[in-house]
Amino acid sequence: MKDIKSMTMEELEAFLEEDLQQPKYRAKQVFDWLHKKMCGGFGEMTNLSKDLREKLAQKAELRDTTQVAVQESADGTRKYLFSLCDGERIESVYLPHDYGYSVCISSQAGCRQGCRFCASTLDGLSRNLTASEMLSQVYGISKDTGVRIDHVVVMGMGEPLDNYENLIRFLSLITDPRGQNLSMRNLTVSTCGLAPEIRRLAEEKLPLTLALSLHAATQKKRELLMPVARRFSLDEVMGACRYYFEKTGRRVTFEYSLIAGKNDSEEDAAELATLLAGMNCHVNLIPVNPVEERDCAEPDPAAVLRFQNKLEKKGINSTIRRGMGRDIDGACGQLRRRLKE
Repeated sequence: MKDIKSMTMEELEAFLEEDLQQPKYRAKQVFDWLHKKMCGGFGEMTNLSKDLREKLAQKAELRDTTQVAVQESADGTRKYLFSLCDGERIESVYLPHDYGYSVCISSQAGCRQGCRFCASTLDGLSRNLTASEMLSQVYGISKDTGVRIDHVVVMGMGEPLDNYENLIRFLSLITDPRGQNLSMRNLTVSTCGLAPEIRRLAEEKLPLTLALSLHAATQKKRELLMPVARRFSLDEVMGACRYYFEKTGRRVTFEYSLIAGKNDSEEDAAELATLLAGMNCHVNLIPVNPVEERDCAEPDPAAVLRFQNKLEKKGINSTIRRGMGRDIDGACGQLRRRLKE
């Protein structure tokens, strides 16, 4: 069975022509149903003949997500738990902003990176998601909320660059003018620091935003929080981020989760400012969302402000992320673990 929603237009044309003996123009109709109308089944494709719909059902599958649970925060954030065709479960988040509607999607079922403050990695990696399963999170949330999603952040469960081929296919399909036609500039891809893949992504020269999960400004401290730092040193990762800017002209965002007593001192801020000096970048400060199984506490608001002020005095542009969804298992992997069967 062919994963039809993961196909590009060209692949879809070839599939219909070679496997189903259909004219190429049918591909545009099918693509429209899949990616613009976001249909959930072949039976909904009413401008196709019954015979063709039956052939599609015999030869292809629509890898969709099934909504298992949704929790809504007082601030409008919604946390979704989706089930996949094989029973794996993933999480996605809907975030309404004054500038539009964003979703944060997963790229893997679970994660193997082992970051010390994250719930997604507690059970390890089950598998990569297909492009269709990534798209289905966006489409499912759009249909559930009744709004057009115009910003997508690949920062949910998993490491996107550990699922590189499917990620690139997803990016191509979500920005296709014949589908949702999202602007590449409204897409963000997060990584914990897979240096070779950051350089590979730079070569694609896509005008998206790269967000590096940094969380510490020294090699020693980063190793304590993020095991990936033992594979790719801080120097390697920062070199890859500079290369990304050189190739794309897009400033890099550095995600920095502030953890009380671990990386939130003014000395930490000074080290971070030194590390980023001279770079065209932005720092997103994130008071950590505590996870029950992890020994990571949120710093008090005064410490967060002191940290930001230290950065600003050193000329580093930064913002403090507004804490959205904290009352609904907002951190990646929390809802999945709580409702695990």
